[in-house]
Amino acid sequence: MLRKLVFSLITVTALSFVVMAQDDKTTLEGYIVDKACATGTGKVARAADPQAAAANEPKSCILMESCLKSGLGIYSGGKYTEFNEKGAALAKAALEKSKKDKGAKFKVIGKVTDGKLAVRSITEVK
Repeated sequence: MLRKLVFSLITVTALSFVVMAQDDKTTLEGYIVDKACATGTGKVARAADPQAAAANEPKSCILMESCLKSGLGIYSGGKYTEFNEKGAALAKAALEKSKKDKGAKFKVIGKVTDGKLAVRSITEVK
């Protein structure tokens, strides 16, 4: 009887941790852009429709060295979310792999930590 009770408590506790870990997950769908264009006086930020401007930003521009140095993030739902360093590397690889020069949409899964998205995965939405 005591074993069943202990086993039940351990199972419930383990399941609670799994649920709590999943709650920290952030999923965004949108367009990868560089921080220089997406914020401040950048061309995406100044556009009348920043979401559409992000979709029309050419891959060749985003992958320029100066743009990469500013950082990468995702423009989703009218808001720019910056990636952490690992996320920026994953985003660069995803952009390079994409066959589209403009309008490539990505699904990004991660966790926001210290104002940046710690990326777990990036996949192109077909």
